[in-house]
Amino acid sequence: MDPYALPALASAPAPSGLDAFIDDNFAGIADRIESVVFYEVSLGDVTFPVVVAWLLLAAVVFTLSFRFVNLRGFKHAIDLVRGKYTRPDEVGEVSHFQALATAVSGTVGLGNIAGVAVAITLGGPGATLWMIVAGLLAMSTKFTECTLGVKYRRVNPDGTVSGGPMFYLSRGLAERRMAGLGKVLAAVFAVFCILGSLGGGNAFQANQAFAQMRAVTGGEDGLLGGGAAGVLFGLLLAAVVGVVIIGGMWRIASVTDKLVPFMAVLYVTACVVVLLANASALPEAARLIVEGAFDTEAVAGGVVGVLIVGVQRAAFSNEAGLGSAPIAHSAVKTDRPVTEGYVALLEPFIDTVVICTMTALTIVVTGAYTQQGEEGVQLTSTAFETVLPWFDNVLALAVVLFAFSTQLAWSYYGAKATAYLSGESRVADTVYKVVFLAFVVIGAAASLGPIIAFSDSMIFAMSIPNLIGVYLLMGVVRRELREHEEGLRTGEVARVDA
Repeated sequence: MDPYALPALASAPAPSGLDAFIDDNFAGIADRIESVVFYEVSLGDVTFPVVVAWLLLAAVVFTLSFRFVNLRGFKHAIDLVRGKYTRPDEVGEVSHFQALATAVSGTVGLGNIAGVAVAITLGGPGATLWMIVAGLLAMSTKFTECTLGVKYRRVNPDGTVSGGPMFYLSRGLAERRMAGLGKVLAAVFAVFCILGSLGGGNAFQANQAFAQMRAVTGGEDGLLGGGAAGVLFGLLLAAVVGVVIIGGMWRIASVTDKLVPFMAVLYVTACVVVLLANASALPEAARLIVEGAFDTEAVAGGVVGVLIVGVQRAAFSNEAGLGSAPIAHSAVKTDRPVTEGYVALLEPFIDTVVICTMTALTIVVTGAYTQQGEEGVQLTSTAFETVLPWFDNVLALAVVLFAFSTQLAWSYYGAKATAYLSGESRVADTVYKVVFLAFVVIGAAASLGPIIAFSDSMIFAMSIPNLIGVYLLMGVVRRELREHEEGLRTGEVARVDA
């Protein structure tokens, strides 16, 4: 098996009827897009996608350039989320916590459940270690891009905020006398962001939510069996998503700041229960993960092959470098851009280092990954059922909630990209939201193979224009960081509860 391929990993039956018609037409488009975005090069005996190396290199560069801000800034980030440095007169729409919750709702999703299972299926237990390493490095990337997101945001006359790569690419590069390049990169990013919101942020979520719900309701012969079941499920999910996204950022934040903590606690608690029940197997699981990460025969390409699988899945899960998170974080109430950079670095830690690792340990410690025929979200479900036989129903609920919250966040990202391209046109906003809801239905009806191909392609393509701009604007972030650290030392930046 090609360790970098993105095969159909859901165990739901092949589409039929109306579902099959949608699937057949969507698959050809997705395959062509994937071949371009995941262009591969060879290094010795190993072939890998250039875009994966692009993301990993950026994470390493930012970690070194900002002197391991991912580690030394961790405690300060916690204090900021708790409101220890927040003044009531600061400009923005939402609190540090709400901005973090919205961004995390876009990252903590099915990548943590189905995506981790994909990584272990393709790369073995060793992929887990590289996911953790990638997650730790990605914290620095989030810090950098989200600082820029706030620095160059636009506060509209009605008090709402527009920000993200579209603005720091166009405004930031204009300051450096590269206005033409900035406008091109901003426009390209906005297009990819819109398409990414339809794919990984929407269709993939709907697809796996339907697959899990169909599995727990009796499969093909159950409540959600039949050729039009995917369409019907998609229509119901689209209706619920539509009710929330009409309200904009405030409505989305008001839902996610309650839903995300609930989901995270529910899921992590279930993982802890399974791990405690298999406590005696934890040392062996840790050995398999560490040794597998350096096993030259684990998959094609050896150690590099396992590393690439882990990095690719981590990137899809935590989205560092893609430019999505700066859109949510730009709405925060702050007058100091770097403070939200600190808050943002918590995302990959929560998403990849904590939740993805918990999922991986659960799959490895139960031995579920050794079973044939169980893949994607169903593999994760099998792992839980070894201890909690009824947990497939709870996981189905978690999958739907994860999918729902991710769709809310990505609808906001796509809407902001649409607004940038259309000059804040209300008509364009309405058209985008209608198309977004249509992709909820397409995602539920199509098979996972084309959905994964389209999702990964659009999500990863966003990183190309985004990181070009972030590299060119690193000096701005360095200055913001230096001034903030100096303010902390002199007392100019003071705790409000001091």
